[in-house]
Amino acid sequence: QVQLVESGGGLVQAGGSLRLSCAASGSRFSINAMGWYRQAPGKQRESVATISSQGTYYADSVKGRFTISWTNARNMVYLQMNSLKPEDTAVYSCWVPVRGMDYWGKGTLVTVSS
Repeated sequence: QVQLVESGGGLVQAGGSLRLSCAASGSRFSINAMGWYRQAPGKQRESVATISSQGTYYADSVKGRFTISWTNARNMVYLQMNSLKPEDTAVYSCWVPVRGMDYWGKGTLVTVSS
C-alpha cells in the first residue's frame, strides 16, 4: 500500500506564500501521476493541481499563483502557493493513483487571513 504524508501547512496573511510537501512511500509500481486537492469547510473537495507523464493541470482559480512539481524519483510532490487569498483556506490533501487505486494523505491545513 502507498502511504502519503503532507507537511507545510499553516497560517499566512493574504498575499503571502506557502510550500506544501507530500512524501510518498510503499508503492510497488511506478507512479505516473500525483496531485493536490483541497476541501474548504462546507464545500466539496476539488482538484487544485496535478502532474503526470502528460503534463500539468491547474484549476482556473489558482493558475498563475500555484506551481506543482515532483522529484525525479516521483516520491515527493510539492505545491508552491504564492499570492494566497482567503478563499484558498482549506485542508490540502496529496493524491496518488496507482494501478487504478486512489491513495490519499491525511491533509494539511492552510489558513489565509485577510
